Amino acid sequence: MSTRTCPHCKATILASASVCPGCKGHLRFDKPHGGPASKANWRVEGSFTAERPADPMDYCILISVRNELNQEIARHVVNVGTLQGDQRRIFTLTVETADGEKP
Repeated sequence: MSTRTCPHCKATILASASVCPGCKGHLRFDKPHGGPASKANWRVEGSFTAERPADPMDYCILISVRNELNQEIARHVVNVGTLQGDQRRIFTLTVETADGEKP
């Protein structure tokens, strides 16, 4: 697997990507169908609101990735903030896959 940095958002992405999965910026136009097709293999959506609407509630959205040995290989804080009153946050986590590089 080889990676590169998206010139638009500076995220680490697969070198084979024609479109950045983070910012959706186009990276190259040399492939007729936009490079390897990716598909969403897994997706979950949820939401949360303040537990007590009269009191502000701080939150932190964190993503952790573990390997087959249950060792953490990546950990990223995606967003932090405070909910007040009846505010709500909705989040979606999607895992996309594409055909890998051929050796």
